[in-house]
Amino acid sequence: MEAYNVFKDLAIIIIFAKVFGLLAKKCKAPQVVGEIIAGLLIGPSLLGLVQQTEFLSEMAEIGVILLMFSAGLETNLKDLLKTGPIALLIACSGVLVPLLGGTLLYMAFYGVAPWGSENFYRAVFVGVIMTATSVSITVQTLKEMGKLKGKVGTTIMSAAIIDDVIGIIVLTFVIGFKNPDYQPLQVVLSTVLFFIFSLVVGWILYRLFQFVDNRYPHTRRIPIAGLALCLIFAYVAERYFGIADITGAYVAGIILCSIRDSEYIAEKMDINSYMMFGPIFFASIGLKTQIDTVNGNILLFALAFVLVALLTKIIGCGLMGKICRFQNRDALKIGVGMMTRGEVALIVAQKGLSVGMLEPVYFTAVILLIVVSSILTPILLKILYKHDPEPEEMTA
Repeated sequence: MEAYNVFKDLAIIIIFAKVFGLLAKKCKAPQVVGEIIAGLLIGPSLLGLVQQTEFLSEMAEIGVILLMFSAGLETNLKDLLKTGPIALLIACSGVLVPLLGGTLLYMAFYGVAPWGSENFYRAVFVGVIMTATSVSITVQTLKEMGKLKGKVGTTIMSAAIIDDVIGIIVLTFVIGFKNPDYQPLQVVLSTVLFFIFSLVVGWILYRLFQFVDNRYPHTRRIPIAGLALCLIFAYVAERYFGIADITGAYVAGIILCSIRDSEYIAEKMDINSYMMFGPIFFASIGLKTQIDTVNGNILLFALAFVLVALLTKIIGCGLMGKICRFQNRDALKIGVGMMTRGEVALIVAQKGLSVGMLEPVYFTAVILLIVVSSILTPILLKILYKHDPEPEEMTA
């Protein structure tokens, strides 16, 4: 392929992704859904305007790194530490139940696989995809109803943050176990060592960034150094600890989330992500999705995947909410609020594809889950809150 063809591909991707992203927004759906559909439309399965290339794959990888870095930057570490055992228990249950549900679903369709086999890891990875939670739709809905600062709203937000952290750790373990050179003890040891490394080195770097930020506030050198830190941690995580590069990027964001200019860094990262790397990443998912190979069995699996993913989140989070002494209706609100999926599920699925734990045809199920959960969650929350009193205030 001629080198200059890259410019044509990038132009087509950016234009189609933005147009379809805006159309999705007009239809009250997440913009990422539109960007994925754009990739599907211009990809080999339909119009064939753009072919998946190694260059586009590498650009998409940068996009996913930036997305995870931004997710870490937007984490409120103080709130995370103050949430207490209730949000932690809800998050753990909200990860465990979907993980088991997804694993059993895959085995129900493709047979029970013995421990350590290729199919076993594929089954577990389907469960890992289901663990992800994206509460942006939930937050917007609760904000419109004046319920965001209530006890239920605060619990959902805190549990969602912890849910993502646990989900990334689970992803790290599963990818580690897939590597034939690893033994279970080595996987655990590598993960523990990485987080010890992150804690020690991260604290030193946090103090350094804090010093520079106080001395040169709101200068461009801060986000530039932050981006370098993100890329270094992504490299170190994958190269020296054998865990997912997105884990390293997420940890880099956590390290910087408490400095004064963390929002300024996030703003600069969003410019890069919004203009180029984000659209390329989401469109690349559409490019890789092979709808021409979708048959009745895959379609049935996709429908079952969506149903199990929604129900396991509601059951896992709602049941633990009930155990933590929330009333029945409030426990159900927590379960429904936690069932939305978005960028993190796509990132996990993309990682599975890159390491050979997921086939492109199954992206159809992930995309369908994001669309259905994004539509259902606001509707169900409004029904559940319909007979509630005036907007809640957060209890002490």
